[in-house]
Amino acid sequence: LVPMTIGWNVKDKLEMDLLKKIESGSALLSDGATGTYLQSNGLEPGGCPEELNLTNPGLIVKMADDYFKNGADLVLTNSFGANPFMLAKYGLRKDLGKINIKAAQHAKSVCPSGKFVIGSVGPTGEFLQPLGPVSEQEMLDGFTEQIQALEAGGADGVIIETMTSLEETLLAVESAKRNTNLVVMATMTFDLGPRGFFTMMGVTPEVAVKEIRKKGADVVGTNCGNGIENMVKIAKIMRAVDDGPLVIHSNAGFPKIVNGRIVYPETPEFMADKVKELIDIKINIFGGCCGTTPNHISAMKSVVSNYSSNKI
Repeated sequence: LVPMTIGWNVKDKLEMDLLKKIESGSALLSDGATGTYLQSNGLEPGGCPEELNLTNPGLIVKMADDYFKNGADLVLTNSFGANPFMLAKYGLRKDLGKINIKAAQHAKSVCPSGKFVIGSVGPTGEFLQPLGPVSEQEMLDGFTEQIQALEAGGADGVIIETMTSLEETLLAVESAKRNTNLVVMATMTFDLGPRGFFTMMGVTPEVAVKEIRKKGADVVGTNCGNGIENMVKIAKIMRAVDDGPLVIHSNAGFPKIVNGRIVYPETPEFMADKVKELIDIKINIFGGCCGTTPNHISAMKSVVSNYSSNKI
């Protein structure tokens, strides 16, 4: 029992170190897009990104290493869709534990001292009853299975991301807080309409940050769906109603089709310059989502290093 106890003590300390660093107000930089990176390195359209944890581990390790070397303090695991419902669509349900454990282990294997690995948990793709076939307990159990596997693989925290349903988000946060010792982050995705920002399910940034924080999440915020200019607007809305740690993960703008290819227009320099505004409004963690690359993270790192002193 002694080695196991020591292992848990070390892990608890790492998680406390991560939370302590977040709560200290230090500006922390996340990584960039996973899908964009994998697609540029051979992932076929319609392929399962999470399966690459088993079939091409070298690529997943290289991706994490590239983001760490370009300045990321936090790197997300390749596990966004590695929940029971999504993996079942690829015939991979039985491999859920192995896929999530490997996802965390691959990133952890190149994680430098003082930096951290965050388990990525995306939407289930299902609607809760009565809108859909899945009960709250089934969804809760699915999140628990995935998040516990990420913890077993060595993740320091978890980020429940790209959520549109508040009910689903809160179930995922409850699962992580109740069943693991991980630092818990949660982000929702908002679209700009005539009446302001809402998720696809009608949730505003104000309601999201208040309810997710009330559920016990250590860090709340937004990711995906918007370029960095809109993300600054959402960040200001959230900061106006919440003084806890916030995270912002921006797309590299809105994608366009150019010569048959999807192109994200925001350059590393453009996004990095806007990071100054996030630092000024005391956003604790920022990084990239769809369309961002290690070059975007490198440019943001320069801003963090040169601009953030005494800002947060």
